[in-house]
Amino acid sequence: MATDKDKKIEAKPQDKPEKAESKTAQSEIESKVTDSKESKEVKDDKKDDKKTTTKAVKKSKNKVKRQVPSGRAYVHATYNNTIVTITDQHGNALGQGSAGQVGFRGPKKATPYASSQVVRKVVDQVRDYGVKNVSVFVKGVGSGREGAIRALNSNGLNILSIKDITPFPHNGCRPKKPRRV
Repeated sequence: MATDKDKKIEAKPQDKPEKAESKTAQSEIESKVTDSKESKEVKDDKKDDKKTTTKAVKKSKNKVKRQVPSGRAYVHATYNNTIVTITDQHGNALGQGSAGQVGFRGPKKATPYASSQVVRKVVDQVRDYGVKNVSVFVKGVGSGREGAIRALNSNGLNILSIKDITPFPHNGCRPKKPRRV
């Protein structure tokens, strides 16, 4: 019988640490669960912050645009496309467009009609800035050069000057060899 008591005595100390271990294990699990809940709440707070920042961005879109009475119009006319950019006097772009953006595809992009449509789109973009006078800088040899200049005048902008800034070599680099067809 003494051995039975010894077994009981030995059994009791083993039971108590297991319960203690189970309590600590349960408390650790509970703390992990509460930590995860808190982290989810923090993530939800971050989501709420993102929502408020997007609302703030939407409000800032309604701000008044600065007034620019005179600017520069850059017309880049190539054989394949026409790109028009209107900037202020310091070169900061106010509006930009190309024949591809307007909806022309293929060889139609380089036509004078396409360039006039591009100018109309860009002038509509910069109308909020109050641009009235422009100095025109033309680059390239495409057929949309003159059509773009005429469209700038017909869309209500005063043309102060027209300057051709097409780059051309002064016999600097050696040209490519001619193609054999």
